[in-house]
Amino acid sequence: MPNTDTATYIGLADLIRLQADARALKLPSARPVRSRQAGLQRSPQRGRGMAFAEVRLYQPGDDIRSIDWRVTARRQAPHTKLYEEERERPVLLLCDLGPSLFFASTGAFKQVRCAQLAAILAWLALWSGDQVGGIVFNGETLSVQRPARRKKSVLRLLDTLAEQQHRASHELAQNEGASQGRLDTALTEARRVAHTGSRIFVISDFLEISPETGKLLGALARHNTVSALRVVDPLERELPKAGQFAVAGPDGPVWFDAANPHFQRAWHEKVASHERQLEDCFQTSGVTAAAVSTGDDPATALKSLLGPGGRIG
Repeated sequence: MPNTDTATYIGLADLIRLQADARALKLPSARPVRSRQAGLQRSPQRGRGMAFAEVRLYQPGDDIRSIDWRVTARRQAPHTKLYEEERERPVLLLCDLGPSLFFASTGAFKQVRCAQLAAILAWLALWSGDQVGGIVFNGETLSVQRPARRKKSVLRLLDTLAEQQHRASHELAQNEGASQGRLDTALTEARRVAHTGSRIFVISDFLEISPETGKLLGALARHNTVSALRVVDPLERELPKAGQFAVAGPDGPVWFDAANPHFQRAWHEKVASHERQLEDCFQTSGVTAAAVSTGDDPATALKSLLGPGGRIG
């Protein structure tokens, strides 16, 4: 990392520097590239587009203006011209910076990792010639930026990521009540903002899920390619076997005794219950999910997660 301060908070300058990491990666295309010009990709949608594709037998519902009369006369059956639309692919980044992400036991705070992942993906999309937009939310503020293919748009998104991070623990008490349902609110907004065929990344710790979360993710995934990047801390999955430790609370550190068997059992039951809910959420929605640890380098993690066709696997 550029400096030790980025362990708890990452500013605009450091988010801009991540374009160097992004240059070493390439965001895989969800569709075959039509030409060498950046950002032009084939759409599976058929209609009156820019590039001729093929001629086939007329099917009910085809636009009669696309009938190829020469082929129709020659083959004595109505045939329709098909076109492939050339368009830029919108990339929409949903970045959760809520109070639960102001935490880490190793590496950098979850909010820093979320901001870094969003920044690298934004630079990747820009270098691929795609439109970039984002929805950034922290439990108190939700900022929407519609996709656009300009460096200025990426810089504006990075500025929002820097501004919405929490700087101190006293801010958490102010936002704690408002943070409930923050993810569902962002997903609802994404349905309004996203164009059909968008590439959507949801970056969160997914601690604030509800019975509606899976439905909202599924609704997005029906018409878009959606991936979930879950930022986790090792302490959230496995407690130390013994010793006193503290976690941040709204009124200061809260101390626990890891050697207490009752506490260990209650913790593991709570973690297992949440993991089952989250697994069901992703399965029912059809969204591919991958985890990134607070101890991981975000660029290295993305390199291993971005697979063929732009899907995380």
